[in-house]
Amino acid sequence: MTVVRRAVLAAGGAVTALALVAGCGGSPSPAAPAPSAAPSSAAPGGTLTVVATTNVWGAVAKAVAGPDADVKAIISDPAGDPHSYESTPADAAAITGADVVVANGGGYDEFAEKIADADPAAKAKMITAFDLRPDQADENEHVWFDPTTVKAVADQIAQRLSQAEPGQAAGLAQRKQEFDAQVDRIAQQTAAIGAARPGTRVISTEPIAHYLLKTAGVADVTPQDFVEAIENETDPSAASLVEVRNALTARQANALVFNPQTETPVVAGLRDTANGAGVPVVEVTETLPAGVTDYLPWVDATRSALARAVGAPV
Repeated sequence: MTVVRRAVLAAGGAVTALALVAGCGGSPSPAAPAPSAAPSSAAPGGTLTVVATTNVWGAVAKAVAGPDADVKAIISDPAGDPHSYESTPADAAAITGADVVVANGGGYDEFAEKIADADPAAKAKMITAFDLRPDQADENEHVWFDPTTVKAVADQIAQRLSQAEPGQAAGLAQRKQEFDAQVDRIAQQTAAIGAARPGTRVISTEPIAHYLLKTAGVADVTPQDFVEAIENETDPSAASLVEVRNALTARQANALVFNPQTETPVVAGLRDTANGAGVPVVEVTETLPAGVTDYLPWVDATRSALARAVGAPV
């Protein structure tokens, strides 16, 4: 299975990422704190502990757990790459000592999979989002942007915590239902983007926003050889870079989205090309910005940014 990984774009050419999702062009995202196993949003008085590999999944867990569990996130640094994150003994202790562990899977946060593989008890309490995606043939691992997968993870969190503390089941079920309703609302508004602007095209340097674009009905027209280079962690060819630059200059795409967490001088140059051509830029991050602790407003802001960029109703 091909796992989408970040490619380190060499300073000779690379296209800026149109993976759509988090801070947006016109809505810059602040930086997030450094990687840590410290609580991303500890719940006072919580008797159970949930450990998530990233603060995005930590925010999903917190929305469901509420005051019934302490939630900790291992990675929250916007400059950190979960693909290559090196775990610490403290991370391993947090995962093995948690009541519930939420991981992305699909090779995205492989460090957590390695820890769980070495401890059957930890593996048994791990929820792996990638395994819950509705289309098992879709190998894109950025599943925190897929509404169905996110709801499936929320359901698993509610079930696991309810099994551990049956007395909290009612509150967990209510919060999970409320969370699902908001995810559905955002998904419906996301789908309205493509309905309002049929034929919308975007360019992406790494397919982080794959599921968001899919929900929105927006076509990703990134050259396939460029996409394959990114997936294989090799430098895109000069020809594919020229193709992307020409597409931006000719305004053949309605928006360009890039991930500032992996920005290089070349990527910055591509963003400048888009700006110079009048192509809106939508920034994408993989962790919550500093000061943001809730999953739903973060995704909704990204939806709004995409809609605004392509001229759809916000």
